[in-house]
Parts: sequence; structure tokens; C-alpha cells
Amino acid sequence: MKKIAAIIPTYNPQQSFITFVHQLLATSISQVVIVNDGSDKKYENIFEELKKIDRCKVLQHEQNIGKGGALKTAFSYIRSKRAGFQGVLTVGAHGQHTLEDIKLVLTMTKVFSEGIVLGIRNFHSSDSTFFSYWGNRATSLLFELLFHKKLMDTQTGLRYIEIKELPWLIEVQGDRFEYDTNMLVAALKRKCPIFEVEIGQLRLKKNSIIQYDELTNTGTVMAKMLIKYLKP
Repeated sequence: MKKIAAIIPTYNPQQSFITFVHQLLATSISQVVIVNDGSDKKYENIFEELKKIDRCKVLQHEQNIGKGGALKTAFSYIRSKRAGFQGVLTVGAHGQHTLEDIKLVLTMTKVFSEGIVLGIRNFHSSDSTFFSYWGNRATSLLFELLFHKKLMDTQTGLRYIEIKELPWLIEVQGDRFEYDTNMLVAALKRKCPIFEVEIGQLRLKKNSIIQYDELTNTGTVMAKMLIKYLKP
């Protein structure tokens, strides 16, 4: 069985997040690494409770720098520990991913032994709006047009990454939501394999933090993608 660390960029989490971390550690996950990305002071008690959980490490950003920056902080921490991890699993902190989705991706890591595995969301759900569905399709089509790779969900936050890919991922540009796309572009340039696994339906909790829900403004995502393509 692979030794895998779950990485969770976190901003203003709900109380239920503590239960979710316990549930994660009851799976085959060996350790959970949480990055408190400059959450408001009123959430301090949640992070203090998380620090008490065995096999749970909480890293701290004094200010919010974004999901991409939080991921890179966690990647650097995992590399520095040299704890024999075979890979990392990036997970959302606001209920985007069910345990069933996570277990499915973990199971598929036995099939895909290298590269990056994407958990592809089903946008035909009651939580999915007309704009989220077509926004996802538009970004996927533009990605295919620019980078000649068909990926059904370029913004998904549920990703398994083989440990050997972390050094170059730490150097990928982008501290906010654009990091998700930049990671995939860099992977293609390096000929790093990218695999897709269909997971459950899109889940969106009301009043959750949009940059951590992987549902950002489609126009902005596409503009960032074009800039990435045009830059030498």
C-alpha cells in the first residue's frame, strides 16, 4: 500500500472540517497536512483542535496568499520531511469532495503508478448551474485548443501527485486559482503523465470560499490560460 499524505489548503473552515480530517485519517491516508492560509482570527479554535489530532500537521500563513501558494508550502514541507511518502493527494476543505470520491482516487493510484491523477467532477448535478457547466466546458475546450490535450476538468482540486513530481511543481508560477491550470501546462511540457478518474457529482456549499471551491470566474481562468500560452 502506498504511503500518501493528504494536503488541504484551508481558509476560514467550518467546524465540520475537524470531523472530515478524522474521516480522512481513517482511510489509507498516512498523514494530513493542512495549510491555514491566513484565516480570520475567529477560526483559531478550529486550527487549535486540528493541531491536537495525531498524524495531522498544521502549517501557517500569516496572510492569505491563495490556494496555489498554500499547495506549494505543503509540497515543500512534505519534501523536507523525507518520510517515505509515495505521493500526495490534494483535497478541498469546504466539502467539495466526498470520502467516496477520495477513496476512488486512492484506489486508482494502484493502477496509475506515476504522474498526476485528476478527479473529474460531474457537472450534471443539482448544485451545478448553467454557468458552472458551460464555464467548465469552455475552459476545457480552450485548454485543448491551446495545449493539444483533452482534459474534462482543468480546475478540479482533487488530485493525486506522485512524490517525484513535487520539486518542479514547487517552481510552477501562480499563487491563486491559476496554479491549477499552470500545473497541468507544466506537466504537459515535461511529458508528465496525466490521468483522469470520474468522481461523483459537483458539490457546492452555500457561503463557502469561492477560490477554494474551484469555481472561479470563467473569463478570468480563460484569460490567465491565454496569457500562459502567449508568454515565451
